[in-house]
Amino acid sequence: MRYNRAYQIVLKELGNLLSLMGFILIIPVFVGFIYGEWYSSLGFLISALFSFLFGKGINFLFRNAIEPQYNHGYVIAALGWLFMTMLGGLPFLVISYITPYEVLRSFIPVGMDYESSIIYFKNPLHCLFESMSAFTTTGLTMSVHEPSIGKTLLFYRSFAQWIGGAGFIVLALAMVKHISGRSLKLLYRSESTGINLRNKVIDTAKGIWKSYAIITGVTVLYLIVGTWLILPAYPLADNVFDAVNHAMCGLSSGGFSTLDDSIAGYHSAGMEMLHLLPMILGSFSLPFYFRIFYNGKINEIWRDIQTRSLLFCFFFGSLILSVLLTYSPSVQEPFREGVFQYISAISTTGWQTSNIHLWDDRSFLMIIFGAMVVGGAWGGTVGGIKIYRVVFLLKGIRWHIKRTFLSPNAIRTLKFDQKVMMPDEINEELNNTGIFALTFLLVILISTFLTTFFLPDHFTFFDALFESVAAQSTAGLSVGITDPEMHPVVEIIYILQMWVGRLEIFPVLALFRFAFLGANPKIP
Repeated sequence: MRYNRAYQIVLKELGNLLSLMGFILIIPVFVGFIYGEWYSSLGFLISALFSFLFGKGINFLFRNAIEPQYNHGYVIAALGWLFMTMLGGLPFLVISYITPYEVLRSFIPVGMDYESSIIYFKNPLHCLFESMSAFTTTGLTMSVHEPSIGKTLLFYRSFAQWIGGAGFIVLALAMVKHISGRSLKLLYRSESTGINLRNKVIDTAKGIWKSYAIITGVTVLYLIVGTWLILPAYPLADNVFDAVNHAMCGLSSGGFSTLDDSIAGYHSAGMEMLHLLPMILGSFSLPFYFRIFYNGKINEIWRDIQTRSLLFCFFFGSLILSVLLTYSPSVQEPFREGVFQYISAISTTGWQTSNIHLWDDRSFLMIIFGAMVVGGAWGGTVGGIKIYRVVFLLKGIRWHIKRTFLSPNAIRTLKFDQKVMMPDEINEELNNTGIFALTFLLVILISTFLTTFFLPDHFTFFDALFESVAAQSTAGLSVGITDPEMHPVVEIIYILQMWVGRLEIFPVLALFRFAFLGANPKIP
């Protein structure tokens, strides 16, 4: 018998996705073996087995459900990401309870007198926050002192960001062979750009992941060699561990770090400049890399409108922010901080080398609306509105203005991203882009307003706005609001914003519609 109820269809595909979490969570077990962190390995082993069996159990219960229809794709994506991050937070919770106090103390660097940040993960909400921040590549953290959580959890956070960067569902499409063709197309469109780079969706997914893996490997070598040249006395084992983690976090625009003060922990201007490249590479779209690696189109570096626009923004945005910071009395090295923080913000990476809370209002607003809200390339690992939409809106406004001075019978086209668009197509795309941008900003404003009721008095409305934008754009920069002591309501709002920001709002809205009204189309 074949089931056709909507929730059964959705849960069947959800089971497929969640069983994959078991394989993801098993990887850190081996890292724990390497570093002798046995309790951490055990925590991941328990979590991996639970996730795998949970996913398989759901899939088995609804194995007779029919294949998903068009109106199920967004719902599966939104629900899949929510449950994935819930299961992703399980290792933090398990490890925090099974690890003896003496072992926790051994994670703390020599000479430091603080407690291990693992103790904060006895709170399940903090575990969900950390997992959501990791898989959505945001970078806000409950790990107050990162080195004190051990190598295994440090690696897992970076690995989760790397997985989430290219897309958990895209990874599932590349690995889970028994998903049907219809399901493949629906799930791929719900999470990614929907750009088919090869004839089959599964080949596109595999191609994206291969390209992603290649650029990650190259970046690891780049960071190892660069760190050795800049800091020759830095221990080789730490160099390699940092390089692997920072390559994954930089290319995924995630922003987690192995150091206590992010990249500022190196106390080196050279190391800050070294880490600009991973952020820049992470801001470009994955289809862009696919076309370079598999099609040999080197000219895409300039022909691709997103890549060209981002290169323009990197130069002029960094320059403008640096000039503005010269008027901020709290900033000692405006160009050093301006270049690094602008690229970190527009790439939505979130590595931080400056106390942004002390910046002047002009610099503050510049990094919010001139960087984090904009974001990197559509089809990449970044958050924000995306540079593609921003550039199209600007060109569309110009097209509308010029059109008012033409004859009513004249047909004015628009050339954008190497294609010519007719008026009807332009208007439709402008409507879609405008609706998304407006919805994105409305969610930020509502979230900012709500959080102001639960923040300590020393944080201003601008501080609340900054943290809200950082969460929803998955930029991960912080003015200090994100902390294990913050109000649970604020924490929940940021969790929702990270989820909404990674999935670009509409899958989450579709899930809410599905929960209250079902998946059947409404007949007018």
